[in-house]
Amino acid sequence: MAGKSDKIGTITHFYSKIGVGIIKLSKTLKVGDNIQIKGNKTDFKQSINQMQFDHKDIESAKKGQEIGVKLDNKVRENDEVFIVQ
Repeated sequence: MAGKSDKIGTITHFYSKIGVGIIKLSKTLKVGDNIQIKGNKTDFKQSINQMQFDHKDIESAKKGQEIGVKLDNKVRENDEVFIVQ
């Protein structure tokens, strides 16, 4: 049975030189959560090992925050971010 996935945010920017995506959250996200990022040319899963808000490491982020996350692959603006159970 496939895992259920909930949309938790949208990519608003990607810094290719450092491999960091900015996610505008519509739900909470914690370090250790597994996410999937989907878009026209994007579809991969990874776990959240580190995230930052206002250039400081945080353990969890709330709805409405824009956070930076180190990503394994390139993402694009408006790619959707899902939590994977």
